[in-house]
Amino acid sequence: MNNLQTLKQWVKTADHPLALTIKGLHGNLRQVEMPSIPLIYTPLRITHQLICNLFSTFIQFTYWTPMFKTRLSAPCRRLYLYGGMPLIQGSLALEISDDCRISGHTTFSGRWSSRETPILKIGKNVGIGWQTTIAVGTKVVIGDNVRIAGRGFLAGYPGHPVDPIARAKGLPDTDDQVGDIILERDVWLGSNVTVMKGVTIGEGTIVAAGSVVTRDLPAYVLAAGVPAKVIKTLTAESDTTGGAEQLRKGAA
Repeated sequence: MNNLQTLKQWVKTADHPLALTIKGLHGNLRQVEMPSIPLIYTPLRITHQLICNLFSTFIQFTYWTPMFKTRLSAPCRRLYLYGGMPLIQGSLALEISDDCRISGHTTFSGRWSSRETPILKIGKNVGIGWQTTIAVGTKVVIGDNVRIAGRGFLAGYPGHPVDPIARAKGLPDTDDQVGDIILERDVWLGSNVTVMKGVTIGEGTIVAAGSVVTRDLPAYVLAAGVPAKVIKTLTAESDTTGGAEQLRKGAA
């Protein structure tokens, strides 16, 4: 093995004609490509995608979804998990209503040092995108028709104390660092939005991508920035879900 590594190093660094020749041949071989013949590779690609989709659907229907449902506090219907099964960490009471779509690359975390079991309540027709983390300190409530885009973070607890000595000892966060988070119905969080503890976001409000929400936001506004501030007022008819009144009528 050492002799092989020595030979590789010699080929990479030496100015000897043989080393230069080997290096040139290796570079040429790395650039060789198999021609993409549509008559051959188009059917192969379609077949490959079909097999992968069928297998993914089968696993999702027979394995991920029924196994995940055993972790819920109450039954839910038409739950759609895509890309696997969400990770659940810590002690957490999890309630999910009907018709929700949740990425398998989602993490639900409950504060392990809470005196009472943290609660996460997810309403009807909620969509939670990939790589989203919901850290529940005491309670997180997500209303009907809420949309959380990829890489969202609901930070109900920080996980570590502010005091550096306590943090070095591995002690948990303190109660004053923890708070509820409430997303009222029809809220839409763009990609990479962080919502801090103790925040309520009002009905129909949109939070732009990359924002950090540190204070309550009223209903039907567009907010953006770090920290998030109200940019403009929205109307019920112009919110992202097509109007809260129409949604209420459809759900009635």
